[in-house]
Amino acid sequence: MTQRNGLIGLVLLAILFPFMLGQNQYVLHVITLGFIWTIAVYGMNIIAGYTGYLSLAHAGFFAIGAYSVGLLSVKAGIGFWLALPLALMITTMAGFLIGLIALRTEGHFFAIYTLIVGYIIYLLIDKWDSLTGGVRGLIGIPAPDPIGPISFNSGLSMYYLVLFFLIVSIFLAVRIVHSLTGRTYIAIRNSEELAQTLGISTMKQKLISFVVSSFFAGLAGGLYASFTQFIGPDIAYTTAVFDMLMYLLVGGIGTLAGPLVGTLTIVWLTQQLQFLQELRMLIFGPILVLLIIFYPHGLVGGYMMWKQKRILKKKKKQKNSIDYTGHTGETHQRVKEG
Repeated sequence: MTQRNGLIGLVLLAILFPFMLGQNQYVLHVITLGFIWTIAVYGMNIIAGYTGYLSLAHAGFFAIGAYSVGLLSVKAGIGFWLALPLALMITTMAGFLIGLIALRTEGHFFAIYTLIVGYIIYLLIDKWDSLTGGVRGLIGIPAPDPIGPISFNSGLSMYYLVLFFLIVSIFLAVRIVHSLTGRTYIAIRNSEELAQTLGISTMKQKLISFVVSSFFAGLAGGLYASFTQFIGPDIAYTTAVFDMLMYLLVGGIGTLAGPLVGTLTIVWLTQQLQFLQELRMLIFGPILVLLIIFYPHGLVGGYMMWKQKRILKKKKKQKNSIDYTGHTGETHQRVKEG
């Protein structure tokens, strides 16, 4: 009940947040972008945090989703509400085909292979001028079509649209993790050999996890294209995937709240250090290093471990208290009998 009330409180806070800002459209824009990146990081958490396979092609899938929506909208004249499902189909198909080959490797080899795949996607976007616009990027991507009286031409309406998709993404992530499928992913992460001996089809489950991860990345990419209305090849570059990985590590890899906490924390921190301009990285870098040293499991992971230790300590105290009471009672009984 406490957890549910906390979630309801967070949702209400997110709904009321724009009214607390007043006329500050810049902060609203930054937070909306933060929500979009959070959706992508939830996808990375499924494959890396719960299945134990670090996919460094995640920014590539993000770019596929973004460019699919952009090209379908600008060049084919298809509306956002049809372009987005088509983009998700294209991204998940790409994830399926890449996953079939990539998941034949393990550990560092898998990470290196997916990093190369991500870079190939970046090169395709960067060099295929006739389709993607190359380094010039894709300009003039339209905003989502109105739904009845609701239009999405303002920053506020886009904030609520992205917030809706974020809540849906978190709900899906929670359902997946708490399902039998999610427990299967955790079993593969803990010991793939043991999972195989239990009769789990590890290749099939890893492939599903990889495709689900690419689905989240494609959704985030599609929303990004529609929100910014301009995309360039830099969204597929390796720096983008390492940014996502940073968000995940800071928040807590393999935790449900980690992607949200990590992304919004880093976004807030970068904005707070903006006044330092180019010098901000000199402070930002050491802060990240300290976070990783003192919270190796991330902010959420560290909090959960602290909470677990506290509960165990409390239980131990109660047990010792019961043992002491029982021992004292026996002593009194013997004295009486004597």
